[in-house]
Amino acid sequence: MRKEAKFAVILAGNGVFDGSEIHEATLTLYAIMKHGGSYKIFAPDMDQSDVINHITGEEMSEKRNVLIEAARIARGDIQNLKEFRADDFDGLIMPGGFGAAKNLSSFAFEGSNCSVNEEVENALRAMADQNKPIGALCISPVIVARIFGDLKLTIGQDADTAQAVEKMGAIHQKTDHGEVVVDQKRKVITSPCYMLDANILNIAEGTDNVVQSMLEMMD
Repeated sequence: MRKEAKFAVILAGNGVFDGSEIHEATLTLYAIMKHGGSYKIFAPDMDQSDVINHITGEEMSEKRNVLIEAARIARGDIQNLKEFRADDFDGLIMPGGFGAAKNLSSFAFEGSNCSVNEEVENALRAMADQNKPIGALCISPVIVARIFGDLKLTIGQDADTAQAVEKMGAIHQKTDHGEVVVDQKRKVITSPCYMLDANILNIAEGTDNVVQSMLEMMD
């Protein structure tokens, strides 16, 4: 019998336009537990890049904190990302949402010249150093492209984003709903989720397939 797999989940806030995509985050947690794993949720303690009205799409004149907002999804059970220790986990996964491109990285503003939040980069490099799998959904594969460069991944079918990740040294593969791209060397698993015109059933399939692929790597 497989031992309980322990996942670290990094969130970027709360809400698709300025934080973590809530469907992707929630269904990731569901998939982990459905397959017998457990999870701990992390987020960096920092101001969001912006705050977006999710009805109008307009920027709001207020500040919000990534960790505090992500705690809404985590039901308060969350840790500051600076407390992350790779030794405690078997895998790490990042849902998407614009927060991955605005808070965890600067991809939304700088494209292929983006930087990655130091705590996020430290966490991903620590997992890679221990040869443990990393999952990235939706837009978050741009983060692993920026950090690791030479790996296979997918963001779905968006030509501009695919071109940007290839400028960072990655090899992009087009995918459809629920499909995953597995880089065996780097142990990175990616799936497009809401980078495609998707519904919540498509997201459930994608998150489940990523989690299952990560579990296979753990074995």
